[in-house]
Amino acid sequence: GSEMCIRDSYTLVSYANYIRLDKSVVQHYKINTMKVFNSTFLLRFAISIILLAHSIPGMFNNGINDFGNFYLNEIGFAPLGVPIAWSIKLSHLASAICLIFEKYVKWASMVTILVLIAGIVWVHFKEGWFVVGGGRNGVEFNFILIFALLTILFPDGLKKV
Repeated sequence: GSEMCIRDSYTLVSYANYIRLDKSVVQHYKINTMKVFNSTFLLRFAISIILLAHSIPGMFNNGINDFGNFYLNEIGFAPLGVPIAWSIKLSHLASAICLIFEKYVKWASMVTILVLIAGIVWVHFKEGWFVVGGGRNGVEFNFILIFALLTILFPDGLKKV
């Protein structure tokens, strides 16, 4: 009698621990899923699409090599124009993935902001403000992307420390 009771109690405890563990795994999954789909998800998703659209085609149509050879090398980055161009586009690709999955978001945002600022300085500033309409290839697109990334970095705004 008492041996059976002890074994049944052990089985019951083991089963309860299994259920608890199973609920823990489900809760962990829910927390991680909720983290990805938080209040910045739509903005992260939109920026990721822009970064992917701005990088992937150039990987297959020689656009990155052309940017490195015919622009970066010409403005003084020779012979490093092509490696710099590839670094920029690969950073866009990596940042897009990080933003979508809410991983390394601070690093991805900061690297992308630095790339965008460099783009303003070396490519877009001399073209003026407007991307289309009143001009061509200006800084306005980089400007809004920088502030969108800052909004992701500081979703509660800038607070006093």
